[in-house]
Parts: sequence; structure tokens; C-alpha cells
Amino acid sequence: MKNNNLVKSSAIKKSELLMPAGSLDKLKAAVLYGADAVYMGTPDLSLRTKSNFTLEQVQEGIAFAHAHGKKVYLTLNIFSHNSDIPKLPEYLAAIRSVHPDGVIVADMGVFHYIKTNAPELELHISTQANVCSWMSVQFWESIGAKLVVLAREVSFAELKEIREKCPDIKLEAFIHGSMCMTYSGRCLLSNYLVERGANQGNCANSCRWNYKVHMRLKDGTLHELNLDENTRELFEFFLEEENRGGELMPLVEDERGSYILNAKDLCLMPKLNEYLSLGIDSLKVEGRNRSAYYVAIATRAYRMAIDAWYKDPENWRPEPFMRELNTIPNRGYSLAFHEGRLSHHSHNFEHTGTVAEWEFAGVISETTEDAFLMEVKNRLEIGDVLEFVPHGSREPMLLRIYEFDDVKNRKLTTEEGVHAGVKPILRIPFSWFHEEDPATLRKDFPPFTMVRKERALSKEEWARLRLDRAASLVEQDRAREEKYQEKREALVDALIEKKNEEEKDDTRSFRTPRMGTEGCCGRGCNGCLAFWHDDKYARAREIMRGKKQGEMLSNEEAKASVG
Repeated sequence: MKNNNLVKSSAIKKSELLMPAGSLDKLKAAVLYGADAVYMGTPDLSLRTKSNFTLEQVQEGIAFAHAHGKKVYLTLNIFSHNSDIPKLPEYLAAIRSVHPDGVIVADMGVFHYIKTNAPELELHISTQANVCSWMSVQFWESIGAKLVVLAREVSFAELKEIREKCPDIKLEAFIHGSMCMTYSGRCLLSNYLVERGANQGNCANSCRWNYKVHMRLKDGTLHELNLDENTRELFEFFLEEENRGGELMPLVEDERGSYILNAKDLCLMPKLNEYLSLGIDSLKVEGRNRSAYYVAIATRAYRMAIDAWYKDPENWRPEPFMRELNTIPNRGYSLAFHEGRLSHHSHNFEHTGTVAEWEFAGVISETTEDAFLMEVKNRLEIGDVLEFVPHGSREPMLLRIYEFDDVKNRKLTTEEGVHAGVKPILRIPFSWFHEEDPATLRKDFPPFTMVRKERALSKEEWARLRLDRAASLVEQDRAREEKYQEKREALVDALIEKKNEEEKDDTRSFRTPRMGTEGCCGRGCNGCLAFWHDDKYARAREIMRGKKQGEMLSNEEAKASVG
């Protein structure tokens, strides 16, 4: 079936691929794998406290990107408190000298400050500003904004109308990444539950936690209520809003708990041709807190897809590029608000974690005359098949590995696996590749080449993948709802089987989210109410005042300075 009714690629404005950079290594991965532009920022002012950039690294990153002909947008999209304002002069002085291609802001005060003190900088309006209409776009354009990042809640029909009514300002739309259950990330749930400010870059993702129903008996004892096939027949649970007496809203949970606010990941690859035909200036991928592997593979998939559409829009299909995206751990993919109305397929009620058939095995850190040197990122075992993913469009290269030469730890092992925790660097000789000559290997797989391997999945994880993919097909009208329900029943069976096995095993370990003051790491994350207001961290705050912008306390400093 041909893509009729789409504008010819030669007649429209070409879209750029904009990728996240949460560290210098991720920036380099994005640039080398084909991004047209990257966005980044320091942890204290960019809504990502886990962003590993100092101001010096920001300068280095911009220089690297510009040397490769790529653009860099700096994120300054924090909603400022009084304590943030003294940081602005130093930050602005530093970035003016390196000439970023744009500065992304959300706060009108920050917008006014930059416009007044650095009028040469191009200002972009962040998705945090919740721009959902052409009228809002026109307002920002009237006061000097050059680009507006539209809210994730904007449907494609709305986007089309905005493009028609706002032809002279650049528009940016999200096409991939995590979705937030609140209005473009403006959330207080994290503040209330764990004292971490979401709008200052320190969200705890409280919406993705597992919530359980409990009951308190008249004697004061508290019991978890297990909803199995017996108790489900005895009880029904409802919420009643104060002013709506008698209007009972059902509260549903099963034996796995409830992920009541857990959105799937946005993935508009199946609709990418529509965005390209509309001539949206910038197509944005979310994920500054995700791994370098995520950045590289997502960049590669969208780069190849975009190039393929411009080359032959009539015969473009998303399937080859979806196969690449499926190698990235995800929560299940959804079209989210593309059609304007969410379906239940955009929500993951089963699990909050990410899963994929593949995992990050390592990254090539150096090439010598006769070998690759690879930093290991996950456990490797004898017999694993490594897949080297090139920067360009050539097919990945496979290698089954039978021995490990750890050049960093001076240990050669053939019997045992290699653990990423000791940060090994493996030497992989070119002589192990039977079909390639060394010159080709060095050219096609330079430093920052990602290496992946297949991951052994449990029965439950396989059932999750099949359910997620069935849901995606139903959402695209490519499969019937019955297929989704069939896969969901298979997952329920797998989860019950897993639960029964776990109940027989007393050695299980559990992970819980760090909560409140007792869970504060003490490193000075922006938006952490515990750190910035509790007397316990007074000495730590004094040390922070002597730090450079974007630099947090080390773990050792944090432990030593807590009162």
C-alpha cells in the first residue's frame, strides 16, 4: 500500500533529528550515530539532576558537535526559585563564549533574563511551557522565541493546524521516549512522596511504582489484602469523591499490584512519514537519563528511517526500523496522543520495568592495529554472540566469543564469564573475524561503536514482549483486540507461575525506591527538599557552595559531610 496524500519530499522543509545527551559520551554517541542536533545541560539548571555535565564538559561537547557539523541546544528549562537566580550570570557568561545553536527555556523570567543580557542567543521554548495551541506559539514568537517545543499532549491534527497558522517559527515535536502522566512533566507527586522536585529536575518517577491495597482491622492491625480468585469474589473496592455522594468509582488491582499511572514509551516510528511530510523542523527523542546504548540505537534507527523516507517516500515502511528500536529495552511502545485520544493500549498495567530481547554488551573504546578494545557493560559468558552495530547503515557484524582477554585487569579467562562491575576492557583480535580485513574493521567500527548481545528472557518477559507488540499493532489498527486479550491472558498465567515459584524461594532480594530524608543521597541534587532544607545537610550545603556549577558532591564527600 503506497503512502498517498503525502507531500513529495522534495517540496517540504527537511526535518532535523534531535537526540538527548546526558553525558559527554552520550553526546558523542548521538553525533557519531547520525543525529543532526543534540540537547544537553548541567544538572543544576536543566531538569535532569543525573545529567553528567560540568560547564567545562558542556564547552567540550559543543566543540565536538560543531566540529562534526552538528547543532547543540542547551537546556535551561528549570522553573527557577530564588536560589537559582545567582547561578544565571556565570552560566550565561560560560555558554556565550561557545556559541550554542539555541537555549531551551520554560520559565518566563529566565527567558526575559537571557533576552535582555544575551540577545544574540536563539531562544527555544521547552515542552515544560505546555504549548498546545497556535495561539500560544504566536505569543512566544511575538516576544522573540525562534522555536517552540510542543507539548507531548498535542495531537497530529493539532500539530498540522499549528504548522499552517505558524509558518514562520520553527516547531519541534517529540517522536520517541518516556511519557509523563502529568501535563508535560509538571508534577508534584514526587515532591509529596519523596521530597524530590520534579520541576527542578529530580523526579522520582513515583507514578511508575507498584501500589498495593491494605486494610486496617478494628483492633488496629494492618494487613495486606491479597486479591486472589477467592477474595476477588468477596470484595469490591470503590472511591467516592466528597461532593459526589453515591457515585462510586471502582478501584481495580490484581495479585501483581497496580501500576495506576504507568505510561508506555512513546514511539511514533509507525507514523514518522506523516511528521516528515508536514515539514516539522525538529523531531525530538527523549532520554537524557537513558544509556549511551539507547541514544546510539535510537539515533541509528531514526536516522535510517528519515533518510529512507526522503529517498523514496512512496515506498517507505516502518517495519525495518521498528526491528532496530525493539532491541532497546522499553516499557512497550505507544502512539500516545498522536490520534488525540488515548486508548488503554498506551498504559502499562502489568509492569514498570523495561525489557527487550537484546542488551548492551559493551562499547568499543579504542582500535589498535590488530584488535578492538571493548569496555564491558553487562555480564558476558563463553559462547555469547556479540553484535557490533555500525555508525552507518551497513548491517551489524556478528562474532561468537570463546575467550576473554581483560587488558585492564591483566587476566585471561576462558572458563568464567566477565562481570561489568570490575570495569574490564576486553581485547578482541581482528583475526577472530573471518570475513573482514583489518582496514575495513577499523573504518566501519571506530571508537564509540556499540556492541549488543541477545538476552536470556524468562517466560514472563517473553509474554510481556508479545503483549506489548500485540498492543502496538492493535493501536495501529493492524490487529484485532482479541489478539491483545489472548496475549494478556498468557502474561497473567506467566506471572502467576512466577509468583508461585518465588513463594517457594526465601533467598529473593528486593529493591525499593529511596524515600524521604532517610533516602537522600546527600550529593546535592537540585529539587531535593531533604538536602536543601534539612539541618542534617548544612555542612554539605556549605561544601556545595564552593563547587563549580554542574558539579555535585562525590559519594565520599556526601558521607563525610552529613551531620
